[in-house]
Amino acid sequence: MSTAPRTDRPAVPVTPADLPRLRRRTSGVLIAGQILGGIGVPISIALAPVLATEVSGTESLSGFASTAAVIGTAVVSLPLAALMTARGRRPGLVLAYVIGAAGAALVVLAAAVKSFPLLMLGMAAFGAASSANLQARFAAADLAEPDRRARAISMVVWASTIGAVLGPNLSAPASRSFAGTSIPQTAGPFVWAGAVFLLTAALIGVLLRPDPLLTARALSAPEEQTPAGRSLRAGFAAVKASPRARLALVTIAVSHTTMVSIMVMTPVDLGHHGAGLQLVGLVISGHIAGMFGFSPVMGWLADRIGRLSVIGLAAGLLSVAALLAGTAGGNHAQSAAGLFLLGLGWSAGMVSGSALLTDSVPQPARAAVQGLGDLTMNTAAGVGGAASGLIMSQAGYGWLNAVGAALLLPMAALALFTARRHPVKAADGA
Repeated sequence: MSTAPRTDRPAVPVTPADLPRLRRRTSGVLIAGQILGGIGVPISIALAPVLATEVSGTESLSGFASTAAVIGTAVVSLPLAALMTARGRRPGLVLAYVIGAAGAALVVLAAAVKSFPLLMLGMAAFGAASSANLQARFAAADLAEPDRRARAISMVVWASTIGAVLGPNLSAPASRSFAGTSIPQTAGPFVWAGAVFLLTAALIGVLLRPDPLLTARALSAPEEQTPAGRSLRAGFAAVKASPRARLALVTIAVSHTTMVSIMVMTPVDLGHHGAGLQLVGLVISGHIAGMFGFSPVMGWLADRIGRLSVIGLAAGLLSVAALLAGTAGGNHAQSAAGLFLLGLGWSAGMVSGSALLTDSVPQPARAAVQGLGDLTMNTAAGVGGAASGLIMSQAGYGWLNAVGAALLLPMAALALFTARRHPVKAADGA
């Protein structure tokens, strides 16, 4: 599983004096890429179940399209990390967006020829673009100062707000733009998404120079520049050796799984209590605002009061969210408040967990460990999302929220254990 690096240094020599300017430039490019990439996924993913129904001819397979995308996002995480470890962030991000664009093209072809297996393959490849969007937050951390690392991550997460808001609103015009052509209207948004992914790949390929990961590696201490520390195997070993890294992995995975499991079933529960599509849309919009809109606040807090404190905040917010949502019944205002706090808790867990994960392992192993983190997060969320429908149908929405809250117990216990047994200095930013 080891991968030999192609180069140890950026193409353009960088000195410490260049870092402030380079940090601003890198952050700007990543934010622009995140806005574009963030538009590409939601513009089409909402119509994936509809497209799956049209292609397969049965509603029972409608959920498989989104599941295939989640699987694709998870599967590509480690290969993407291996490529980044070897050659830097830029080639990895570019390749992931290109694969996502190819997946979008396969989806359009599958819709035209009515091939469900081809649709599944296309959706899995489409998920690579989501993996690139996730990995971009770690690219922002490569050159950040340790006491500003969480804020650097949070700004890239915040940029997803624009795509999350614009994307769904572009689905309808994207569908109408192919009316009267051989392309089914439900596949039209995937044409737009593919074009957006290619544009994002071009932006990253041209402007993300010098490569932030290679630059950070070149500026690191000599003892951290050994190729032996950059393999995926070394990444696994780094997590095994660091209690804080294990806590970070658990935080990212549990926060994401709890959020996804509750969120995907909320529209169904709202519908059971008489909510119309407009109200459902408002509740989900508030949830998205909580996820992304306040991430800079979470980044500031994680840098200011520490990663572990914000992980505790995440556990508290997610617990209250599950309580409010699970007991709302027909109280739509309470449901909306619960979903907003669910997004806010996810933001706290994602930003603080990502920063702690980066803090907790040696520089050479970071890309591999970060890939492992995204693999763990997406795999757990995929299982949770699939199980949520079963729990909802057998026990109800209230019990689904109770299960989501129960997932937080090991995360909170591990955070307390880590804080007591493995205290860190303030300079560590944790």
